[in-house]
Amino acid sequence: MKKAMILAAGRGERMRPLTDHLPKPLVEVQGKPLIEHHIERLAAVGVEDIIINHAHLGHLIEAQLGDGHQWGINIHYSAENSGGLETAGGIIQALPLLGHAPFVVVNGDVWTDFDFCRLLGKSLEPSWAHLVLVDNPAHHPSGDFALLAQGAVSESAVEAPCSGLLTYSGIALVSPALFASVLPFAGRLALAPLLCEAMRAGRVTGEYFSGEWADIGTLDRWHALQAKLAE
Repeated sequence: MKKAMILAAGRGERMRPLTDHLPKPLVEVQGKPLIEHHIERLAAVGVEDIIINHAHLGHLIEAQLGDGHQWGINIHYSAENSGGLETAGGIIQALPLLGHAPFVVVNGDVWTDFDFCRLLGKSLEPSWAHLVLVDNPAHHPSGDFALLAQGAVSESAVEAPCSGLLTYSGIALVSPALFASVLPFAGRLALAPLLCEAMRAGRVTGEYFSGEWADIGTLDRWHALQAKLAE
């Protein structure tokens, strides 16, 4: 059974006042809530179950999306407290819904035309995570991780002096084994430290994506994307 998790618990502070009354994943792009674009793409490649975590105004997400029947899938919700649990903490809480097999993870506040089929057919052995990396956007010029020639991913640019660091797109294929060292943890926890720990053990691979991708983290970036798509 193919499963995916959409991370949708962010408060969206930098998109206020829009997000004072609307959770960020429901902000519209091309006349449709951002999160629905992800759902449509995931359903189109055979994902059967999508788990969505939420915190700020999460009831509006559930009211908008329902149980997923309109896309021919099952949507399950993992509700968090008002402060949220961060990326890894949210995934850990949802692990009982995600099962034991690798699953797709996608940030609910990115816009992309990435083909999720590229992840669903991939074997993770012996990797614990496979990351999709993109060119560094203007608001994040320093990047996050280095993609090495063999497909491994490193937190150090020293290992990739020619290409330097790329930006993590917020899209990945993840094994539950990535979280084994912090179980049974319950609380706020970021994903990046776990990824870096796995990188040092040679447990993270990656790929470069050159297609459409935007991190809609601020009102300015949202307006810029709307203008670009209108062209």
